[in-house]
Parts: sequence; structure tokens; C-alpha cells
Amino acid sequence: MMPDRALPTTDLRAALAGTRALLLDLDGVIVVAGEPVPGAPEAVATLEARGFPYRIVTNTSAISRATLSRWSGKVGAPIPAERFESALSASAAWTARAFAGQPLYVLASPDARTEFSGQRLLSHEEAGRPGAAVAAVVIGDSPEEATFDNLNRAFRLVRGGAVLVGMHRNPWWLTPVGPTLDSGAFVAGLEFAAEVRARIVGKPSPAFFSIAVADLRRVAGRDLARRDIAMVGDDVRTDVRAAQRAGLRGIFVLSGKHGPADIETAAGERGGRRPDAVAPSLAEVVAALD
Repeated sequence: MMPDRALPTTDLRAALAGTRALLLDLDGVIVVAGEPVPGAPEAVATLEARGFPYRIVTNTSAISRATLSRWSGKVGAPIPAERFESALSASAAWTARAFAGQPLYVLASPDARTEFSGQRLLSHEEAGRPGAAVAAVVIGDSPEEATFDNLNRAFRLVRGGAVLVGMHRNPWWLTPVGPTLDSGAFVAGLEFAAEVRARIVGKPSPAFFSIAVADLRRVAGRDLARRDIAMVGDDVRTDVRAAQRAGLRGIFVLSGKHGPADIETAAGERGGRRPDAVAPSLAEVVAALD
């Protein structure tokens, strides 16, 4: 997707001046519907070759970081597992701290559940037994797990006092078959049914960006300021506006699910603002770095 009017390269360069690190969304920036965005693999390779600090911050929660790394190599953009921060990995780290030693009910794929290694996870059978109780119910991406029976078990556990944790609240995403419901829809449904508010760990949570910033500072130096970091994303709210609220620069790319009209709509919302810059894709962003 291209903008109605191409922005001058100098605008992008000015917006990125002084940038010392990048946060990159995955879907819509590096891949779309499972296929690499043109120029994105080469852009990632350039960052690696330059030693330019970056992290992939993604709300993908269907698979582990190790699997994401293997998959990225298959689509031509090899990314080490340690470069990823996902809503899944952040959720597992948060529950390990918040509910140490306590049982959890996690709706996620078997591969995703490996991120919860060392934590006590109830099986569907255990979660459905009369009197079952857990500290938290965690909802991630897994069409096979999001059955009526499993969501009903989750509902009952939350009604019984469990904390409802959403790995993210994304309502939909682009897949090879087109726009597809995301797990945020199930989180919202459980909130409505159980009359509770979920704890969201992934984007646009400020805590999620703080984890990524702390990780980048270990590489780029403790003097790395938030304004020295640019978030590159295709979602004007979850990526760009959330990053700006966290003190980062927000760069919007037109290679994903949102377009120019979405920028104007989001800007007119309460607390809305425009991106610091707009680019056709990640390739132009990397080319415009100092």
C-alpha cells in the first residue's frame, strides 16, 4: 500500500535524526500474511551488519521466540531469538514474578506454553474440575485452544477470582486467508461476561515498551534515552501512538494493515496524534538512518 502523496526523503531523515536504536513490529513491517515485505529482509540484514541495536516487539503470541527465530530464517530475514520480545514472552515473565509457584490456566499453543517453563500450568481437565482455582487465566493466540469449552473454563475460573491476563488486545490481524480474528476479541468477550478488566501485558502496555527499552540499554548503553529510540509499526494505535506515549518516536509504515485514512482517524480521537514520520516500508526507514 502506498500513500496518497509520497513524503520527501528529507522528512523521514529529519524525523530519524539522532536515532540510536529501533523497535520493529513483525506483522506489517517485516512480514505480511506470512510473506516477507519487499526489502524488509535486506533492511534487517543491514541493521545486523551495522551492529545497529534493534528489537522485534510483536504481539504475536502463538509461537515461542525460538520458533519465531527459525521461521524468520525461512522467510529470508534471519533474526536471532534474543532479538525478539513478544507479548507471549512478556506475559510468561510477568506471571512468573506476579504468581510465583501458583497455578495458572493458559490458553495457548503447546509451543507457546514452553515460554512458561517452570510455572505450574493446569491442563484443560484440571481446570474444568469442580472447585478448580488458579491465580490467573492467560489468553494467547491459538485457534485450536480457543474452543467454547476452554473459554467457558476460563470464564468460570475468572468468576471464581482468577486474574484475567490478556497477552494483548489486538482485535484482528492479516493472515494468508485475509483479515482474521485475533485473541483480543476473546479477551474482550471474557471481560464482558465476567465483568472484569483484563491485565494486558503486550502492546500497547507501557510496561511492554519499558522491557524493550531496558533490553536495548544493555546493548547501546545506559545513556540511551527514550527519544533516541524509534518504534516502526503498521498499527497507528498499538504501535505508533503507544510508543509515543511511552516517550519514543513513532514511525508509521504503509506496508501493513493500516493506511493514510487510519492516520487521520486516529489523530482525531481523544488523545490522538500523528506519527513522527510516515514511510512506505522498513527499507526506507533503515536507509534514512544516520
